[in-house]
Amino acid sequence: MLLPKCLGLLALVCLSSAATPRVRTHETHDYYALHLRSDASPQQVASALGLDYEGKLGELPDHHTFSSPRRRRHAADAILEDLRRRRRRRDLTGLGALQGVLWSQKQKTKARMVKRNVLPPIPHRAPPVPGSKEGAKPASVADVPVNTEPVANPEAVTQRTDLARELSIEDPIFNEQWHLFNTIQLGHDINVTGVWKQGITGEGATAVMVDDGIDMYSDDLKDNYFAQGSYDFNEQTDEPKPRLKDDRHGTRCAGEIAAVKNGVCGVGVAYSARIGGLRILSKIITDEDEASAMNYAYQDNQIYSCSWGPPDDGRSMDAPGILIRKAVVNAIQKGRQGKGNIYVFAAGNGRGSGDNCNFDGYTNSIYTITVGGIDRKGKQTYYSEHCSAQLVVTYSSGSGDAIHTTDVGVNQCYANHGGTSAAAPLGAGIFALALSARPELTWRDLQQILVLTSVPINEDEDWDTTYIGRKFSHAYGYGKLDAYAVVEKAKTIDLLKPQAWLNSPWMHVKHPIPQGVEGLISTFDVTEDQMKKANLERVEHVTVTMNIEHTRRGDLSVELRSPANLVSHLSVTRRLDDAKQGYVDWTFMSVAHWGEPGIGKWSVVVKDTEVNEHNGSFTDWKLTLWGECVDPSSQELLPMPKEDDDDDHDVMTASPSFVSVAPVTGETDLPANPTDHQHRPVNAKPTGKAKPTSSDHQTTTTPSVSVSASASASVSATVTSLPSEPPEEDTESSHFLPHYFPTFGVSKRTQFWIYGAFAIIVLFCAGLGTYFFVQRRKRRRSEREDYEFEVLDDEDVALNGGVSGKKKGRRAGELYDAFAGESDEEGLLSDEDDEGYRDEGPAERAAERGKESRDEK
Repeated sequence: MLLPKCLGLLALVCLSSAATPRVRTHETHDYYALHLRSDASPQQVASALGLDYEGKLGELPDHHTFSSPRRRRHAADAILEDLRRRRRRRDLTGLGALQGVLWSQKQKTKARMVKRNVLPPIPHRAPPVPGSKEGAKPASVADVPVNTEPVANPEAVTQRTDLARELSIEDPIFNEQWHLFNTIQLGHDINVTGVWKQGITGEGATAVMVDDGIDMYSDDLKDNYFAQGSYDFNEQTDEPKPRLKDDRHGTRCAGEIAAVKNGVCGVGVAYSARIGGLRILSKIITDEDEASAMNYAYQDNQIYSCSWGPPDDGRSMDAPGILIRKAVVNAIQKGRQGKGNIYVFAAGNGRGSGDNCNFDGYTNSIYTITVGGIDRKGKQTYYSEHCSAQLVVTYSSGSGDAIHTTDVGVNQCYANHGGTSAAAPLGAGIFALALSARPELTWRDLQQILVLTSVPINEDEDWDTTYIGRKFSHAYGYGKLDAYAVVEKAKTIDLLKPQAWLNSPWMHVKHPIPQGVEGLISTFDVTEDQMKKANLERVEHVTVTMNIEHTRRGDLSVELRSPANLVSHLSVTRRLDDAKQGYVDWTFMSVAHWGEPGIGKWSVVVKDTEVNEHNGSFTDWKLTLWGECVDPSSQELLPMPKEDDDDDHDVMTASPSFVSVAPVTGETDLPANPTDHQHRPVNAKPTGKAKPTSSDHQTTTTPSVSVSASASASVSATVTSLPSEPPEEDTESSHFLPHYFPTFGVSKRTQFWIYGAFAIIVLFCAGLGTYFFVQRRKRRRSEREDYEFEVLDDEDVALNGGVSGKKKGRRAGELYDAFAGESDEEGLLSDEDDEGYRDEGPAERAAERGKESRDEK
């Protein structure tokens, strides 16, 4: 009896240790993440690599963690590198246990993510809205506290009092929680009280804060705290409690979602929901840690609220690593018993820096719900970023107020929570109510509900009507969240069929991007046959992966035009982005085309509107349509992402077609940050103000390819340079020189620099020539002065006693002849001296020496 009990206890301990992440010591050890075949032995792989086996990597199937004491170069590094080369060559013989290694990655620590509650300074003037129409109402900068106390509506105050009495809400700051019931700006709240009156308060739903921890001992949170879904990845302990001075962010966000109705501080949107914490923001971590957090207890943790991301500085362009992407896809496909986990991300606070949430690989993922912020008056905030991937907005700081919520401490409250950090948890709380009302909702069902129920606001600004009749804006997504509408739609909506997708081939453009007002357009035609082969019925998300080489990334902008004539601004110019690498396999996303059939011409327009020394070339792009399938029985799950998914740029699967570049015979309006208004080329004669540049006449021929397994028909892509009426200074009429001088197709300022540089070169060459000419004249004059006496010929040498034909004799004659004439000093000699000098001349002395020599012989 004792033996079975011991074995059972041992098994329980093993299971417990497998569920809890192993302790990591990044300061002293290196860690490796490996994907193994299901039949491979991790222990044998560890032995072959000389590593220690740490255990499974979170919930990722067949992924494991290995470690070794830190050193500059470990033998496992060379072995794994050689294994990657051999796998590419498909040479896997003689590998032994290593044949089971499918993928490997040595882990690197990375910088802490940025909490999105820290707001940039209020700009003196709000920046233009990316995608806003010219002359549109500017963004509001109403975040300076007002000096006058706003007046509440007496009737609304009475309604709130009656509500509190009916629901037994006695929490002291409930009356300050305007985002739950706004008695001043009527209608500007999340409209949740009607849901509470139905008894829907989050029961059965679970949200977890992926953040800097939560205070599970706070009286406002402890009754809803979900310990089984919580873990501290920074300190590697079970309790993710705040430990650092600034570890307050997660607690404040958690209070927005699930603060208990108990007479302490305020109440959360879903005040009966469970709330957990996964602490990852307080220390450096690795991709392995983050991936494990994104999958932690993913059968019980339904909603992951993430109010953080890469820096919102207008120059960063970061995306989650392959392990994190795998973890998210794994949770989408297997989490919540196959219904998929809900990932909620704050849009970012970088609008004042010209940032855009499509440059953030977390917020532009099809698997995340990106939530932006508006203030208590429903106005745009200067900090909340805009992009085509943003689905909804909800309330946060601005117009002199902020979100009132729970703080760290037993009974501590906070009245100044803000930024998109505060908007995302409000969304998570509303989603918890929806799951409480209907637990079988999938991750895509919830997104569909938001598309259908969100409320457009400030409709005098930039809104487009989508194919299904909904309003969409790059500033607000589909509008502000309405909790009552979301829950009511959740009760009755027909659940979506599984997800299908259609991948285009790579469109090989490989053409320079014209500078200025022109744009380079490339198109891809989706046919009905391709949609059928892809088992795709209608579009939900659209992604575009592209490669552009450019010496300044911030000069670029990209828009996507659908067959339904709707424009998505995938990328906008960023004044602070000086990166030189352009776009490298970067994926942009749009939710603006939800519900479109997908059949027809999809166009990508790339522009480089800044006329300067920076330029680039559009290399290639591919389109992916994601949406509801036609036949659920034949639809497979999306394969897990791999590092080499975008390495098939030159794979040929069909006969080559042609990519052409030709001028368009009409004018179009393609601004740098274009509006949501559809701009289409017009077939009209060109005006005299704009002439085609040389790039308009270049034609390249590159092979295109057919679509992949989901769309295998052959395709052709057309690339067209789109001239638009340029600014006055860029036209020929503004040339600052006579018209017979070439303009080079650039602006007047650039022409000035070109001709100025040419003039400087000409002046330099002229000066250099003059210098050499003068030096040559001086050298010739100096040579003539050196030859003061005439050189004698051979005959003269002989007459003077020299040897004819010999240089020595010539020199003797020269000397004699030189001193034989009158001297300048002749007046100083007497006649007697002169006579003596003549008797002892060189010729006479030479004759005398010759005679003496003959006598001696």
